[in-house]
Parts: sequence; structure tokens; C-alpha cells
Amino acid sequence: MSLRMLSPRVAGCCALLILATPLWAQDGAVPATHPVAAIVAASPLPAQLQDFGAYVDSVRKQFDVPGIAVAIVKDGQVVFEQGFGVRELGKPEPVDARTKFAIASNTKAFTAAALQMLAEEGKLDMDARVTDYLPWFQMSDPYVTHEMRVRDLLAHRSGLGLGAGDLLYWPPTSYSTKEVVQRLRNVPLATSFRSAYAYDNILFAVATLVIEQVSGQSYADFIRTRILQPVGMDETLVDMTYLKPGMNAATGHAKFNFSELKPVPPMAWSNNPGAGGIYASVHDMAKWMNVQLAGGRLPSGKALFSESSQKQMWSMLTPMKIAEPSVPELSDTRPNFAGYGEGWFLSDYHGQRLVWHTGGWPGMVSRVTLVPDLKLGVVVLTNQESGAAFNAVTYRVLDAFLGRDKKDWVAAYAASVKKNEGNADDSWKRHEAARDKAAKPSLPLAGYTGSFRDPWYGDIVVSQQGGKLRMSFSKTAQLVGTMEPWQHDSFIVHWDDRSLNADAFVTYSLDADGKVREVRMQPVSPLTDFSFDFQDLRLTPVK
Repeated sequence: MSLRMLSPRVAGCCALLILATPLWAQDGAVPATHPVAAIVAASPLPAQLQDFGAYVDSVRKQFDVPGIAVAIVKDGQVVFEQGFGVRELGKPEPVDARTKFAIASNTKAFTAAALQMLAEEGKLDMDARVTDYLPWFQMSDPYVTHEMRVRDLLAHRSGLGLGAGDLLYWPPTSYSTKEVVQRLRNVPLATSFRSAYAYDNILFAVATLVIEQVSGQSYADFIRTRILQPVGMDETLVDMTYLKPGMNAATGHAKFNFSELKPVPPMAWSNNPGAGGIYASVHDMAKWMNVQLAGGRLPSGKALFSESSQKQMWSMLTPMKIAEPSVPELSDTRPNFAGYGEGWFLSDYHGQRLVWHTGGWPGMVSRVTLVPDLKLGVVVLTNQESGAAFNAVTYRVLDAFLGRDKKDWVAAYAASVKKNEGNADDSWKRHEAARDKAAKPSLPLAGYTGSFRDPWYGDIVVSQQGGKLRMSFSKTAQLVGTMEPWQHDSFIVHWDDRSLNADAFVTYSLDADGKVREVRMQPVSPLTDFSFDFQDLRLTPVK
């Protein structure tokens, strides 16, 4: 799934535990019995990283992250891989380099590689129409349906709006992957085809079906047998359904009500695995980064995919507007160029091209960053929803290998978090100031009940229970909540699952006879994940 761009409030810090002696602090060679001895290079890290363990500790304290795992590769060698903290708050099991995390949208690079591998075998053409492989495929515009190419599925340039259609599969729904894709025909476009960048997940569900159609394998089987096994990612799982009790796996954590940090249950994304289903450790992700940095070649010298395919994946298809950093402290991160290739973001940092991606999942966020010209890669996996944490770690590593002076990235990202939280507070104050607190609903509560249908999502039911209105999404078990009157014919739905942080305004429009004509929704907080695309719903009464 897309990165959950939450900026959670920093609560009390948990006890911190560094779980392994850093490689740079060891005396002599790594003993042969050490679990990572065979793959960790003996060469020391740059001088700027001599305090890296303490630095990651400070990141976890500042941003309230129970566990972080980091791996760094350089010139084909793994020069660092280590876990910090715990897998779950209140439990002693440590995070180590083999701990599995949901890598979420970092899965997209695997999906892109799978399509390119099939193209190399002559089983598909990246520039062929999607309808050549899925004849029933439809977008809401006939022209876009006809012109959509396989490559377009990976590039966020379809004309769909940000996160469009995400509610079809996230939070988990009972729709199948094919049903998700079939419902695309009713998801409205926000811009013209290939005219602008807007991050989406739903077209990776289409890519999933294309892979299955042309390979004759399930997506999970193809990724496992054609990518994970050759790369040696033996501990990586294609999705959460393969997790077993007792596995070395992290538990995600979210700030319930944007405040109290608690564990959240693991989530399977079985109806859109190509967008974000994989669980992996930094130990395995280090192998993936080395294959990428080697131009698609495995350690044996055999090509997993060709250098030509990699150039296509790393070539900009969709330019992105460059926004000013949220605070002056982050001015160094402003790139000279930015865009998206096939499953990868592309930008630069102090003269070096970056190929990177982030991932966001309920309770876990991550970042993979490659610096091709330096043969450098860093992966940061976390079990909390703080993008500030993985960015602060990533930029410390980049600065070290670029020979730059140390910068206090913890303070810089803390300033950004503080500003974002302040903006959210200001947004709520504006809503409060505009509210007519004396206004009452114009209908009795029963007048707002019934079944309502959106063309692309399906049915949503509002019922009256115990004198309160209750809303439930028919295909999404987690989206059930109580509707509190706000003003006039507007309500706020408070979801029972307080980890979602996605309460929404619900506004009814009435016709001349006082009957409900339409219902619209809008997230209350700007910190709510953009995948809660409530604003795209057009709900009308089911007659």
C-alpha cells in the first residue's frame, strides 16, 4: 500500500535495547559461528557512522518507534545489518537482522521486475495494451481503456487521483483481485491520461492479474519461484497469510487517536498483493539491493533480469512537481529532479542519483534507497508509522558515504513532525470555528438511515442502534463506527477501530421534499492516510 503519511504525536518512550554489537565496534573478524558472518564485510563503516547504534537509538526515542532494522550494502558487500529494539511493546523478543516486517509498497519493485522478466521471455510487451492480456479490463474513460499500456500500470500517470480506489482493498475487503479490477470501470478520473503524477495502488492489482495471466502462475508462486528463490531471499513471505506462530516477525504499532501507541494486528492484502504484500527482513532485502545495484545480476553472475530491463525500471516515466521542504531544516533534501519510473521513485541528493521507494502498512513503514553510482544501498524497516524515523536513519547513512559532515536529522525531522501536527491542530480549530453548534439535524435520525451505494465501492449501510446512528461498509469489516451529529445534516463517523485515525465528516444532501438525495464524506484530519479516499465516494440511496 501507499506510505501512511502520518506524523504521530510523540508519547512516552519505551525502554530501548540495542540487540547486537555493531560491526564497527567488534574486535577482529566476525566469528564463523556468527549468523551473519558469511555475508557481512569485515571493512569498517565510514567514520561518521561510528556512533550509528546510538544514533538509531535516538531516532527510536524521538519518534517513539519500538523496533528498527537497518542493512547497508556497498560494492556488492553487506557492510551492516542489525536490529534495534523490540518486535512488540511489552514483550522481550528483540528485533534482529532476520526479523520480518511488512515492506508494503516496496513490493512494487518486485512487481515491476516480474513484468520485465516476462517481457524478456516474449510473454508480454511492456508497451502493449492491457486489453491484449485482460480483454475485459476497463477504466472509466473509453480512451484511457484503449490506450492503457502495461508500462502505464507501474507509473502513476493514469489520470486517477491520489489513492483512488484504495477503499476497494484497504482496509482489507472481501472483494477478490478480479472484482477490485472490475470495479475500476467506475472509479472517476481526476486528470487527463498521462498528464500528471498521482500515486495509486489499484493499477498494481491490474499488474498482478497480467502477471498471472501470462505466466500461468499465481502472483505469489511467480514471485517466490522466479525472484525470491534465485535471489536467496529464503525467509521472505509474499504476504501475511504465510506468517506462522513463532516466526521472527515484527508486530506493527499505531498511535490510536493519534496519541497512544499500541500494537495492531497483522494485515493480509490478498486482493492486491502486487501493490504491497511482501514481508521481508533487512537480511533478505540486502540481497535484493545487491542484485539491483549489480544491474540485475545474481551473485552467481546469472542475470535475474537484463541491464536493459533495469534501465527501463529506473528511467523516469512520470515527472513530479518538486515541493519546498516543510521546514528549513530539511532544505538539503530538496532534489533538483524528481519522478517515477517502474515501481521506483527517482531523484537526486547532493549530486548523486537516488533510486528509492517507501512503504506504508498499518503499524509499519519502511524505506529502500539505492545510490547506483556508489553501489550503495540502505534499507530501513520499522514497526511504527513514522516516516520521520526511516528518513532520519537513511540520510545519516547517505551523508556518511558521501563524506558529508554530520547533520542532526533527528532534530530536522522532529521539527517537520511538529509543524505537521500544528497544521492538523489548526485545521481542527478552523472546523470548530465554522461550526454552528446550535444547529440540529433537520430530520429525525431514522431519516438518515438506509442502504447507500457508490458506483465503485458498493454498499454502505447506516442504521439506528440504541438511539445512535451506526455506519458500516458492506465489504470492509474494519469500517464500522458511530455517527455523531456535527451540524445541520452533517455528522462525524468515529470508527470503532481507533488505530485507523480516519474519522470522517458525513454530509447528507436533501431534495426539495426533505428526502436524502446524496451522501458525501471527507476525512476530518489532514494526517489521515490518503488511502482512505472517502472524498471520492458518491453515495445515493438504494431504492
